[in-house]
Amino acid sequence: MRVPRHIVEARREKLSALIERHRYLPINELCRQLGVSEATARRDLAALVGSNRVKRTHGGALAEFNERFPSFNERKSSGARGKLKVARTAAKLIEPGGTYFFDSGTTIFALAEAFLEAPVSPATIVTSNLPVGELLSIVPELDVFLTAGQLLNRQSVLLGNTAQRSLEFWNFDIAFLSSEAANSEGIWNSQEIIVEQQLVAIRRSTHAIYCLEASKIGRAAPILLKNWRNVDVLLTDASDEKLARSGIRPNVVRILPCDASPPPPDLLLTPKDPIPVHFL
Repeated sequence: MRVPRHIVEARREKLSALIERHRYLPINELCRQLGVSEATARRDLAALVGSNRVKRTHGGALAEFNERFPSFNERKSSGARGKLKVARTAAKLIEPGGTYFFDSGTTIFALAEAFLEAPVSPATIVTSNLPVGELLSIVPELDVFLTAGQLLNRQSVLLGNTAQRSLEFWNFDIAFLSSEAANSEGIWNSQEIIVEQQLVAIRRSTHAIYCLEASKIGRAAPILLKNWRNVDVLLTDASDEKLARSGIRPNVVRILPCDASPPPPDLLLTPKDPIPVHFL
């Protein structure tokens, strides 16, 4: 029985919206959410690709995030002074013998640059951020590991289910995380697939430090990463006045200002429960 055209188009509109929201979805998840067979999902994907509404990838679909979102190089100079302040404070939290996750994004690249000015070793850095991995690979006695995952060339990042699974091999002392925005509700990011990866890194970490330069404060983005009651430490160069205007106060979240030199000695004195290691 032939399905009426308007039903097919409605299903494809839903498919396009799913991909736009999630950025990446494997075929089996598309089938589950749409209630269709794999063959139908593949035909619908082919039709959307043919009309340039989505990009096709092996095993799933990736929306136009890699092309439409400003590239890594385009974003690197934005808020550079604030990123440097945040980065230099974050670098002071790295200690010999530790294992650290360096997130994607240009603020975390600034952290890598600051760390390179006064490197600490031995230590282990795990990152999905290709420029970070390349930059830090030259440091003696520093073990640098890249996650697995799909390469988004303009964003210089590895993402996807494979990247998330590869993080399960690790326990981190600190995850240094970036985001697009923070307001009275919490910390936000632009892409669901990035948030999903960050949540895995957070779960594998004793502490998560959210590194945001001042221009990110007082804004929102499409996806809520964490509300404040679930945030360890916000590290920012934003003024107390700007934080207060944005509804972000010390009684809501632990705020580490960029003039904290050295960082408060009690910053990391409340460890979480040990994290079990799962081998895939």
